[in-house]
Amino acid sequence: MINTKVYLAGPISGTSYGESTDWRKRAADKLDSFSLLGFSPMRGKAYLSKEDQIADSYNDHTMSSITGINIRDYNDVITSGAILVNLLEAKKVSIGTVMEIAWARAHNIPVVLVMEKEGNIHDHGMLTYNCIRVSSLWEGLECIIQLLRP
Repeated sequence: MINTKVYLAGPISGTSYGESTDWRKRAADKLDSFSLLGFSPMRGKAYLSKEDQIADSYNDHTMSSITGINIRDYNDVITSGAILVNLLEAKKVSIGTVMEIAWARAHNIPVVLVMEKEGNIHDHGMLTYNCIRVSSLWEGLECIIQLLRP
C-alpha cells in the first residue's frame, strides 16, 4: 500500500502566519486532487495568525513548545510517504527544516526540495545531496505526485 501522506516542510520561524500557511494550503489542495494528504506543521496553530514574525516556540501552547514541535514534526516526517520542502526565497537558514530533511533521509523517505537554482541560503551539498531538486513549487508537487501515485 502506498503511503499517501506528504509532509510540507519549510521555514516558519521569522515568517508571518500567511507566509507559513498560504503555500501549504495551495500545495495541500493540489495534493488532495490526487488523493494525497498534505500535512502542515502549522495545522491547529491559528492562534499564531496575529504574529508578524513567528517565534521559534511558544511555551504557553503545548504543540508550539520546543517539545511539541519536535515530537509532532518528527512523527509527521517519519510517517510520510515523501516530504515536500519549500525553501524558495528563504531569508535565513531554517534549522527546523534542515532537521526534517535529515530525519527523512535517515528513514529513506524521498525528499523533493524546492529552491532557486542559485543564491538560496540553503544551497549546500550536505542539504541537497540525495534530494530531488526543482525550482518551482508546482514542479515539486508534480514530482511528489509521480513518486506516490501509480
